[in-house]
Amino acid sequence: MKKILSLVIALITLSASAADKSVIIDGKIENSKFYPGTVHEYKVYIPKQYDGTKPACLYLGLDGILYNATAVMDTLIANGEMPVTIGVFVKPGRIANDSTVLRYNRSNEFDRVDGTFARFIESELLPAAQSHTLADGRTIKISTDPNDRAISGASSSGIASFNATFCRPDLFSRIYTTCGTFVSMRGGHEYPALIRKYEPRPMRVYIHDGSNDAWNPLFGHWYEQNLLVASALEFAGYEYKAVWDDGKHSIKNGTRLFPDAMRYLWKDYPSPVKAGKSQNDMLKAILIDGENWVNYEGKFPKEAGKTATSPDGKVFTETEKNSDWLVCYTVDEKGKKSNRQQYYWLHNTLHQYFDIIGMLYATDGNLFVATKIGIQVCDHNGRVRAILPYPTAEDITTFAFDGNNLFIKTASGKAFIRCINATAHPEGAPNITYKSQGEG
Repeated sequence: MKKILSLVIALITLSASAADKSVIIDGKIENSKFYPGTVHEYKVYIPKQYDGTKPACLYLGLDGILYNATAVMDTLIANGEMPVTIGVFVKPGRIANDSTVLRYNRSNEFDRVDGTFARFIESELLPAAQSHTLADGRTIKISTDPNDRAISGASSSGIASFNATFCRPDLFSRIYTTCGTFVSMRGGHEYPALIRKYEPRPMRVYIHDGSNDAWNPLFGHWYEQNLLVASALEFAGYEYKAVWDDGKHSIKNGTRLFPDAMRYLWKDYPSPVKAGKSQNDMLKAILIDGENWVNYEGKFPKEAGKTATSPDGKVFTETEKNSDWLVCYTVDEKGKKSNRQQYYWLHNTLHQYFDIIGMLYATDGNLFVATKIGIQVCDHNGRVRAILPYPTAEDITTFAFDGNNLFIKTASGKAFIRCINATAHPEGAPNITYKSQGEG
């Protein structure tokens, strides 16, 4: 009887000890379907305050454990300055043969702006992290609410943290990026323009860099690009904090700032991070406060085609194969087309050539073009002025513009509708005149 009692006491003591301090578990993902042949090592940090009864918040650290993050999180969680948060820390993938690294995959994963890494996080990394069980039987449960999730990184992982959130605001809403590689490696230099054109997302950003950060001037100047990103965030109405110093390309100052960054990102939690109001005049003109994408179960209108005619009947627009351009012709009174030009230039952050989903003019002469990355709204002079993101990560297959409503349909058949302050001009409708926007 004494032996049984001693065993019970020992088990209780072991359980109490396991829950009395934070725990770090090692893991590995081999042969990712997104990055074939790679191996990703990761660590899962479980704070002692996590009891396993409900999902915890998430801090996703890229490039492994940077900034002395786990020790800082221990302190901040204990002080109530951030919620109970599980940390997942992942290193970029490598392809190795015995002891020889055949391919370093860091830049390919982190610097790309096409959303592939976000899909890896969603489909492979987080499920793997949550597959572990602690010694005392606690399972790892992470909240799926983006308001409960932060992501962070430095240099290439800095832009990766921003990109994962910008591409997938359904996954994250809080970002810490230091020395971010918003330069011309794999499209990151486009972000200042994209931030200004896209409808704002619910994101809170802490951005840092140093004036002496130019890791490789061949690709651009890190500090200057971070300044441009911060300027774009300001223009687009994002909640952000920018901290600049005279540092170089290093995590030294990023480590010093990490506690302040976490306090900023988690301030007022659990109040949700909200999307701001952009100064973009096109977005102001076409968006209606309170009107967002909602599920639609009615009859789907006639889908937009791959060609479009301006409301006055004088311009005909069509796609150009393997191109970011739409081609325009002028049309005379007899319907004859001439003066072919590449005219409308579309953003293509995927850097793959898919045909557009559909396009249609509004009565004011602006062209609405549904593409893989969103609905791009072009002015009379062929420039994209606004981009409306889709409400789902699924591929969009069908687009319609009817009256004052935009309609989309996904590959799985789900349909959405959104009311806007613009009116469609259907193909074949009587010609109308509209006010010119001039040469500007």
